[in-house]
Parts: sequence; structure tokens; C-alpha cells
Amino acid sequence: MIRLKLGLTFLLAAITLTACGSSGNSAHSPAVVWNLAMSQTGNFAPNGVGQYSLTVSNTGTATSIGPAGVTETLPSLFAISSIGGSGWTCSISGRVTCTRSDTLAPGTTYPAIYLSVNIAPLASGTLSNNATVSGGGADSVSASLQTPIGSIQTGKIQHVVIVVQENRTPDNLFQDSTLVTRGADIQNYGYTSSGAKVSLTATSLATDYSLANTHTTFLGACAWGGTACAMNGANNVQCSGTGCPSDNAAYQYVQDAAVAPYYTMAESYAFGDRVFQTNEGSSFPSHQYLISGTSAVCVAGAQCPILANLATSTSNYFVSDDPTSNARGDGSFWSGCLAPASSFLNLIDTSQAFPNSSYSQLLGPECFEHPTLTDDLDAYGLSWRYYAADAGSPATAPNAIAHMCQPTGDPSSSTCGGADWTAANPKVVIEGSGTQVLTDIQNGNLAAVTWVIPSDENSDQPGTGDGGPAWVASIVNAVGESQFWSSTAILVTWDNWGGWYDHVAPLIRTSAPYANSNTYGLRVPLIFISPYAKPQFVSHQYNDFGSILRFTEEMFVLPQVNPKVGYADTYALGDLSDFYDLSQTPLAFTPIASGQSRTGR
Repeated sequence: MIRLKLGLTFLLAAITLTACGSSGNSAHSPAVVWNLAMSQTGNFAPNGVGQYSLTVSNTGTATSIGPAGVTETLPSLFAISSIGGSGWTCSISGRVTCTRSDTLAPGTTYPAIYLSVNIAPLASGTLSNNATVSGGGADSVSASLQTPIGSIQTGKIQHVVIVVQENRTPDNLFQDSTLVTRGADIQNYGYTSSGAKVSLTATSLATDYSLANTHTTFLGACAWGGTACAMNGANNVQCSGTGCPSDNAAYQYVQDAAVAPYYTMAESYAFGDRVFQTNEGSSFPSHQYLISGTSAVCVAGAQCPILANLATSTSNYFVSDDPTSNARGDGSFWSGCLAPASSFLNLIDTSQAFPNSSYSQLLGPECFEHPTLTDDLDAYGLSWRYYAADAGSPATAPNAIAHMCQPTGDPSSSTCGGADWTAANPKVVIEGSGTQVLTDIQNGNLAAVTWVIPSDENSDQPGTGDGGPAWVASIVNAVGESQFWSSTAILVTWDNWGGWYDHVAPLIRTSAPYANSNTYGLRVPLIFISPYAKPQFVSHQYNDFGSILRFTEEMFVLPQVNPKVGYADTYALGDLSDFYDLSQTPLAFTPIASGQSRTGR
């Protein structure tokens, strides 16, 4: 069920809803009584992102009869960016229409309809949100909200640090009884495709095996039922390596003292249980979304790669998975513009209907050309740094952007020769197993926006090591004990679900606007750490990787990366506004210990 919570400043649209599936001469049963609950959260302010949740309940004594529906008409000051809800079929044609045909028993509630809107720059005043539910054999019922337009606060956050770990879900990594007591939606059981209920079993953070997490794996785990993911297909996730469980490998949770720093961060600051990876596949496209809001091969009208087996226009083709056959002659693996000629990537034509399991292949170097958030930072004179362990890793996003990498040298041993990589004070810092990011912070050098990508052993990726929690704690402590704490937001997230079971179904962009058969993927955790984070708080606000970009843009008053085309920041599910309060008394920093014994519930 989709849940939204009231928060921050609000702006409401004038909405008209009419029945879908009933008319003035329909038979109505007085024993069926609709109740419509409306809630809102987000930055209902000029250039902000506002979110609505509409929940329909049957408070009568009889089961509803026939289809029910809602229809929304938004004013011109609002641009719909996302709409959906489990079991609802929604479309936009001048107005939003959502319908469903299943009946509703007395005393029960349909899953919520979720709507996200972008607020126009000139929006002002107080607007009314009027909603009506009808059909189902009941009299129509209306509800309304009145909300003044607020403003987005800026200036207090002058540094955003984005720490990207790997391959975990909330159900897998955060079986924390304290978070659960506070209302975090963490489940310790799941269901298989046969309908069997399976308890999640304990495992360590470091394992000798890993789980598949491709786009195909996602489709299997989602188990699409026509209007929503059933979330009962994780028993089909493939396991590789040493020590794989005999069955149901995905149905596990981490019980390990090593994760204690994560629990401390999540319990002390703001934790999100409705954050989704924007894409539906592996790490390579995830990291592209985290720097630019897209994994598109190119922008419409730009000079695009020559794709022998694709249509002339490649703007609908998005990278879905990690590269394959990407080893150079010396056995090392390279991605992006540095990938060898033998490498290939699976691509999805995102204009095709979901679920889309038809792939095309991009052969050779994966060198793309489209805007990124770093372009806006450069244009507005704001500093940025991208710290990564390996120049050729799929997790090192700048290696796949042509104007950032600018590959030089023989293709079999090429390197990125662009100024971002090679200047005396480079913006892309390849630190290997070192800790240059910690040194820079301690020396008073923290950029306005910083991405931190760990080495494998510190990444939380299954089959590597268990150094991730201590590594992240060292970054948080470095900032917290520096002069930067008072003006910094640290966002800790994970790049994809890693193949692990998670029980919350993602929204799927099956219809306009911005229909995309590669959006959204499964939940990933997010911890918001800042003196302005809501303390000991669990946010149920819907967000995705585009929301991280949108939050950064709002804090620095930046434009969207590519609003004409519409990247993930344009259609972001939210803007993280539920995680923080810039008007609160700033939180004092307490160092994060990394050696305490905490093993979860």
C-alpha cells in the first residue's frame, strides 16, 4: 500500500474528480459507503515537487458493485510527473483518470493513488484540491484541501555528499527493531511464486556468493500481474559463487555486528522506507542515473553511437545492465568509454510496453553523450568532486560520459584524458584503496557536491567484504567533526537491490507522462544525515535517484539537468523534503562508533 505523510510547506491543485464506471442512472446500494482520505507532502512551492495520496475506503456494510474510479483535473501551474497505485489503471488526457474493476469489501481500503507534480515558478496564492470518488454502486463522496503556496528554503545546506553503496534492500539490510518500532516498513518474511510464505533467514554481510540483479532478474522478482508487481518471484533469483543456499537464496537478511554503524545512523537521523532505484537493473545504469538522471544512450538530435542493430533514433534506448565480455588483454575489466571492443551492453527500448524483456546490444566502447548534473554545477560556478576506487568500474559514472572522459590512447589501453580527470586538481579522483576523500575533508577541502564510490571490499556488494559500514562511518565522522558539519547533508544510499527479496512493490511508469519500461526498480535504503535531518525519523515519502538530483538542484537553485527531454530529476517521485527541516535547531554531531555489537531483530 502506498502511504504518504503530511510534511513541510504545501501547495494544492484545483482537482475535479468524476466517477469512472458509474453514471447518474446507475444502481446504487446505500449499504456501500465511500470514504475518501487525501494527504500531501513535499515542497508545494515554486519549482518544487508536491505529492498527493488519495485513499478510497468502504465504510458501509456491503461489498461494492462494479468498477470505481477517480478523475483529476489539475490547473496549468501544475505539471504531472508521476501517477499510479497498485491495482489502479491511470491515464492522462486533459485530466487524470484512474480506474479499477475489483470490488471492495466493507471495512477495507484500496491501495492509494499516488500523484506527483512539478510546481510552476510563478505559482502563488492558495489553491483548492477537490476530489470525488464514485462508482462501485455507491453514492459519490467528495473531499477537499486548502493549502497556501510556500517557498523552498535555501542557503543553509552548502555541501551535499552522496555516498553510494551497493546491492541491498531495506528488508535485507535493515532488520532493525528500533526502526520497525518507529514505523519503518521492514518485513522479515516473503512469498514465493507458488504462494508459500518464507521467513527471511540470517546471513552475514560478507558472503562468498552473490545474486543476479539484471533487468531480467527484476522482472522475475516483480512478477507483474497486469497492474502491479506481485513481489513473489524472488525464489527464481539465481545465486552464483561458493556457499549458495540450496533454495530461496534471495530470502535472507543481514545479521552481523558489522552493520552497527548503519543502524546508528538510521536511528539517529532520517531513514527512508520508500526510496526506489530509478532503473530496474544493475549497477552501471544506476550510477548513470545518480550523476545525470538517465542511462540513455544519447539525447535526441545529438551525435549518437553507431548501433548496427538498432533503429536510426537511439534516444529511446537505455542501458539496462552491467557490461559483459569487457576484459582487456591483461585480464582487467573496463567499462564506459574505456571498455574494449569485445564489450557489449544490453539496451532496452523504453518506449515499448512494460514488462519489456526484449534487449538490443551495444557493441564496443560505451561512450555516451548527454547532459549531467556536473554540467549545471560547472555552469553555475559550483565545485564538485567524484571520488571512486577504479577508473574502469561500472560504478564510476564519469567514465561513460564522452565530454567528461574524452578517451585518449590506443583503444586497448585508453584512459580518460578530459580535464575533469587530468587537471592539477582533478574533479574525478581515482583513489584506489586510499582515502583521499577523508584527507580532503580534514584539510578543509569539501566541494559543494561530492559523490563517494567505495572500493569493492567496502561496497556491501555480496561476494566482496564487510568493510562498508565502517567506511561510511569514517566519511560521516570526517564531515561531522569538521567545520563543514553545520552546512552539510550526507545522503547514504545503495545503487540497486542486489537480487535480495523486498516486499514493497515499486510504481511502474506504464503510462504518460514520461512512460518508461525501465522505471522504477525495487527499494533501496536511504539515510539522510545532517544537522537539519529530522532526528530519529522514518520517512514514508516516495523518492528515487532522481529525487537526490532534485534535492541537490533545490539546495543550490539549479535548473533540471535536461527538462526539455525529461530526465529522472524532472519526473522525480519526490525531493527528499520529508527528511529534513531547515527551521529546526541544528543537531549536534555525535561520532558514529563502528565496533559496537548490534545484530538486528
